[in-house]
Amino acid sequence: HSSHINGDILVGMMKGGKAKVTRYNKTGTEIQNIQRDNKGQVLYRTPHYITENINGDVCVSDWGNAVVVVDKSGQHRFSYTGQGSEFGPYGICTDVLGHILVCDVMSKTVHLLDQDGQFLSLLLTPQQGVKYPCSVCVDDENNLWVGQYGTNTVTVYKYLQ
Repeated sequence: HSSHINGDILVGMMKGGKAKVTRYNKTGTEIQNIQRDNKGQVLYRTPHYITENINGDVCVSDWGNAVVVVDKSGQHRFSYTGQGSEFGPYGICTDVLGHILVCDVMSKTVHLLDQDGQFLSLLLTPQQGVKYPCSVCVDDENNLWVGQYGTNTVTVYKYLQ
């Protein structure tokens, strides 16, 4: 992820069963490693997609596990594990209001969370014609762009008025 706040690059990494998110500045110097919470517990299993919220929080879709959010100093704020028994967070983005939008490949929906991790709604469901949402982004006009796995399609939705 390329930070819109300061131009830093955030990279999710795994090696030897250990996972972390590393922040690099514009010159490529490593400036932060985010790996454990303040109790020493591992934060990530398989970090896939990363975004940064308007408040500086780093939001990570940890595949097959949770959406893990830390503040700008790397302190764990919350983890969101979905609304049902299986949750497969994949593509993730945030919007101008600080909402977190994440694709759930298990339920084939897009979850809308507030910036504190509270579930607000399912934005898109299979009943609305979304079959395999795997990537999301929001443009400057608050359109939600959803890429679907295996279909070669990108669909655009208006979700903020």
